[in-house]
Amino acid sequence: MNVRRASTQRELGESGAVATERPWNVIVWNDPVTPMAVVVVVFRRIFGYPEAKCTHLMLTVHHEGRAVVWSGGRERAESYCVKLQVAGLQSTVERAD
Repeated sequence: MNVRRASTQRELGESGAVATERPWNVIVWNDPVTPMAVVVVVFRRIFGYPEAKCTHLMLTVHHEGRAVVWSGGRERAESYCVKLQVAGLQSTVERAD
């Protein structure tokens, strides 16, 4: 069987750079209802982050109104967003800059 393959040069393009998709960010938004301690617990349960990181993210949400809590592939970002919403947190997914 004779299989013809594309050349490496053509796959990489003229500049030699590999095109990669920008990651997706999971954003958690501040709300006046959910206690801060609950937000920390939800972050620990969903992401498995250490308590210090969860506390830092919660304080970022509280003081800045929002925080990027995870960044990566679109499907996984959407899954995390749904889990956060089910837990009662306001969250969205957006493309990273």
